Amino acid sequence: MFRKLAAPLALLAAVTVAAVLPAPAATPKKKILFFTKSSGFEHSVISWKKENPSWAEKVLQELGNKHNWEFTFSKDGSKFSKDYLSQFDAVFFYTTGNLLEAGTDGQPPMTAEGKQALFDYVRSGKGFLGTHSASDTFHTDNESKKGPDRFKNHGDKADPYVRFLGAEFIKHGAQQPATVRVTDPKFPGFEKVGPEYSFPEEWYSLKDFTPDIHVISVIDAPSMKGDEYKRPPFPITWARKEGDGRVWYTAMGHREDVWTNPIFQDILVGGIQWALGEAQADVTPNLKETAPEAHTNPPYVEPKPAAPKPAKAEAPKAAVK
Repeated sequence: MFRKLAAPLALLAAVTVAAVLPAPAATPKKKILFFTKSSGFEHSVISWKKENPSWAEKVLQELGNKHNWEFTFSKDGSKFSKDYLSQFDAVFFYTTGNLLEAGTDGQPPMTAEGKQALFDYVRSGKGFLGTHSASDTFHTDNESKKGPDRFKNHGDKADPYVRFLGAEFIKHGAQQPATVRVTDPKFPGFEKVGPEYSFPEEWYSLKDFTPDIHVISVIDAPSMKGDEYKRPPFPITWARKEGDGRVWYTAMGHREDVWTNPIFQDILVGGIQWALGEAQADVTPNLKETAPEAHTNPPYVEPKPAAPKPAKAEAPKAAVK
């Protein structure tokens, strides 16, 4: 009799305890600020159409739902401060130009104090991510407006943001497929990519690489078409430590089809996970080993003069009767 009752009583006790114990709390979502102010050229993938989310924001929203991330989308640089940034676990830039100016999109600019607040925020242990034109932001000495100077390296004298990010955009050529070689297949997001990959993109030519970057992939510039790529292979995706924080950048992200490409999404998700501290990686500086001639920039080519506009033909005069 006792043996027959023991199992049912044990089951009843387990059910009772389960009913009394509270359900495990859901893991809080990591919060990411996706900042897309364009003081320079505004890319279509981050453009708001009638206040609707941009193409990139829609993709990020889907990824956030899958990975328990909450995105805040903003173009308002005036909000940057210690208190504002403290609510986020990472900040993600897809920006252009001098963000201390209203510029192209007319959105409120950052202040110099807000720019410094970003650096302090990351150094305190937070994450920073940049895609594509994040490197076309805060140019050294406003070089985006210049000619030959745009092709020079400045090293420690480069803009603090350039040193923080890891490099600066020079120019890009025509969109084309390019071969990208993976130099760290163990980095989060690259495990399934393979030794190399290729797809059409607007590939940036970059300069002033910070010596302490950990290169994750290198672009085969010599095999590409255009004066912008007449140079040795150079990094296209990397990570680095900034104080106790983490900085990750990829030059990809111009085209809409890149944002939905599985390879790009794997790479992006891995970068976000690392920046948030959800994934770990060895980010020992390796620029000399992976791209030893990366500081050799492409030649400056004098732009061709604009073709003269054809003269307007005069309308025939009416005959006098």
